[in-house]
Amino acid sequence: MDIRQLGNTGITVSEIGFGAWAIGGNAYGNSYGPTDDTTSIRAVRTALDLGCTFFDTADVYGHGHSEHLLGAALGAQRRDVVVATKVGGDFYGALPRLNFSAGYIRTALEQSLARLATDYIDIYQLHNPPMNVLRDGVLLDLLSSLKKEGKIRAAGISIFEPEEGMAAMRSYDFGAIQVVFNVFDSRAADKLLPMAKRNGIGIIAREPLGNGFLSGKYREDCRFPEGDIRSGWPREYIEVKVKAARRFAELISGQEMTPAQLALRYALSREEVSVAIPGIKTPEQARENLAASEMGPLSSELLRGIRLLQRRDFGV
Repeated sequence: MDIRQLGNTGITVSEIGFGAWAIGGNAYGNSYGPTDDTTSIRAVRTALDLGCTFFDTADVYGHGHSEHLLGAALGAQRRDVVVATKVGGDFYGALPRLNFSAGYIRTALEQSLARLATDYIDIYQLHNPPMNVLRDGVLLDLLSSLKKEGKIRAAGISIFEPEEGMAAMRSYDFGAIQVVFNVFDSRAADKLLPMAKRNGIGIIAREPLGNGFLSGKYREDCRFPEGDIRSGWPREYIEVKVKAARRFAELISGQEMTPAQLALRYALSREEVSVAIPGIKTPEQARENLAASEMGPLSSELLRGIRLLQRRDFGV
C-alpha cells in the first residue's frame, strides 16, 4: 500500500482509504442499502490487514452506527490508523437538521469519541456546511481550541461543490478538504486541486467510484431498495450512468484490472489527492479496492482514453 502526505498536516495516509458511509446500514435511510454488521466488521479488519490506514465516516451515517462499528472493528489498532469523521447533521432530535453551533459541535464530538472508542479524532470535518458557517468566527475559534486541547489533530471540511472548498480555504486553515472527484465529475481538477496544493491542504477524493456505478456491476434495469440514496434517482439518469460506466470499462477490456480499480487509479492520478475513499461494505470489496494501490500509475494511453471519453460525454 502506497502512503501519501495529507497536505501539510504532518499526517500520512494510505492512498486508498475505507469509506464507511455504507456500513452505517439502512435503518434510517440515506444509505447504500442493507448491510450485515458482522460482514461490515470483517470488511474493516480485512482493510487493516491489507495496509489501509485511513478510515472515513460521519456521525450521521446510520445515526452513529457506522462510527460504533468502526470503533469496535479497529479495537487496539486504532492508534495505528487515521480516523476521520464529520459533524453537522444533528440527528439527536425528533427531526434531523443541520447544526453547526459551537455548543452542538462540542457535544457531538464527545458522542463521536465514545462511539469510536478513542480520545481524539485525526480529521474532524464540517459536513456539507452552508457558506455562512465558514464566516462564523465562534465556530472557527472552536476548531482551533479543539486542536489545542488534543481532541482533534486537524480540522477539515466535506463539500459538494469545488467553489465551496475554495471559499473554505480563504476562511480558515483547514488541513483537508473532502470533495467529489471521479471520472464522471472531475470539476475539482480545474481550480480547487491546484489551489489546495498551493495552500498545503490535503484532498480526500470522495465518491471515486461514482456512487458505485464505475464498478461496472450495475445494469440499466437495476433497482435500489428503499432508503438507498439512489432509489429515488430518475430511471433515465441511472441508465445514462450505467451506459457511461460500460464505455469506461471498455478501456481495459481483456486486462486484469477491474473497472473499480481503474476508477481508483484515475482518482489517484492527481498528485494533489492524498487519499481516495471508495465505499466498502464487504471483505471482497476491500480486497478489490485496496489492490488498486499495487497497480501503480495509469499509463498515458489510458489517461488519454479517459479524457477523450469525458470530452465526448462518454458517448451517451
